[in-house]
Amino acid sequence: MHQKFHGELENLVEKRTAELLVAKNEAEKGKQVAEASLLEINKLKYQLETEKAYLQEEIKLKYNHGNIIGQSEGIKYVLFKIEQIAASDTTVLVLGETGTGKELAVRAIHDLSLRKNRALIKVNCAALPSNLIESELFGHEKGAFSGAHTRRLGRFEIADGTTLFLDEIGELPLELQSRLLRVLQDGEFERLGGTRTLQVNTRIIAATNRNLKAEVDKGAFREDLWYRLNVFPITMPPLRDRSEDIPMLVDYYVKKISKRMGKPIKVISDNVMNALRTYHWPGNIRQLENVIERAVINSSGPKLRLADDLKTPPVKHLCTSHKTLESVERDYIIQILEQTQWKIGGNKSASEFLGLNRSTLRARMRKLNILKPT
Repeated sequence: MHQKFHGELENLVEKRTAELLVAKNEAEKGKQVAEASLLEINKLKYQLETEKAYLQEEIKLKYNHGNIIGQSEGIKYVLFKIEQIAASDTTVLVLGETGTGKELAVRAIHDLSLRKNRALIKVNCAALPSNLIESELFGHEKGAFSGAHTRRLGRFEIADGTTLFLDEIGELPLELQSRLLRVLQDGEFERLGGTRTLQVNTRIIAATNRNLKAEVDKGAFREDLWYRLNVFPITMPPLRDRSEDIPMLVDYYVKKISKRMGKPIKVISDNVMNALRTYHWPGNIRQLENVIERAVINSSGPKLRLADDLKTPPVKHLCTSHKTLESVERDYIIQILEQTQWKIGGNKSASEFLGLNRSTLRARMRKLNILKPT
């Protein structure tokens, strides 16, 4: 009986051992399959990360030159023209409404040019009084005028070998336009109060929100200078014509502003995005940035809450008016000034709502003869 029990036990051990060997072999096969699967997953993950990095780089190259964000056809065409002209020394005229990102286009041209190792030099022709622009551009000698105690280099000399950006070129006084034309044609000028002719190798990029051809027709801008500047025009499209770019722009500004303010804004509802997409944006991207900043300030949790009531006026109001562009601009600025009690700068001011710098708004008011009622 003892032998019988011993034999049954041996059979049970053999059977159990065989089962364990089968289980072990299955486990080994499963482990191999798991390891193979893990290798495949890691390979696909690496491929996905590589493709993502490539696509991000492509997006940066195609759609984000110096924060020019977008993938609309209008922006693609602008970026194509920037890449087309950047490497040359050709004069460029960047056109577009206020707040469309003209300066970003100028900086992108410079950053892609052979002069990129030198700083871009900028002059805002609207921000300086007319009696100071000549000295600012061309410099002056000691004693050239009252208060000129030392010789001062102008922006053209400082920009020798690099790029000079003439912002708001349409505001340049008529009497200085002939001097600018001479620099564009011959690269020569004299300092204010000086007699020695100086030569510079400066690339000119100008920008304006004005219709220079209309200014030429009115006699407010030299036709020969306009032809010199208009060699290679680039027009920045208004935001209302590139609504498909608004989600990308909103995402960019929400991340940028919420990070600066230390607010964890993570959610943008469909209602908010639709309101932003369908608004007509008279102040363009600059106004959008201001609206997003106020929205971030207004948001107490992770969800973006608009502080502005964005209502687009009926199309008929935009189409039936027979006023000139200048008179429409004048009326709109006065309307905003009245709504802000003629507050020019600061929080909830006219310049903030219009998306303009305070100095630019004052220059526009002077140009349009807008005076605060007494």
